[in-house]
Amino acid sequence: MKRLTATIEKASDGGYGVYLTNEMFSGMGATPSEAKKDMIDSIRFYVTTCREDGHHYPKWMDEDYQIVYQFDTQSLLRYYHGIFTKAALQRLTGINQKQLSAYEAGTSRPRPAQARKIESALHSLGEELVSIVL
Repeated sequence: MKRLTATIEKASDGGYGVYLTNEMFSGMGATPSEAKKDMIDSIRFYVTTCREDGHHYPKWMDEDYQIVYQFDTQSLLRYYHGIFTKAALQRLTGINQKQLSAYEAGTSRPRPAQARKIESALHSLGEELVSIVL
């Protein structure tokens, strides 16, 4: 299975953009979900059009592939602003609320170690939530 990386970024108009890092596809939308759907739709449209016109296209498009979505820290914090409070993120990551606010506002960018700390904390929370049974 081919693994593709897509980057999600906050657009200057307030929406979101997503693009495949090593391919020619992208999408836009008011939310990351809309931007992802727009990109997937463009991939499907491209394949359909190539098939109809008898053109060749990359082989991976006919096989199983997985898209891994990568946020920049600012976009992630802005998108999940209403879900994760700064206090909750501080408890999860150990990064103080003032610094998290600076990352979200874009006035400061996290060092790679800080970005990994945020990612790791969110992954740990996700694993814990997935294991819950009610």
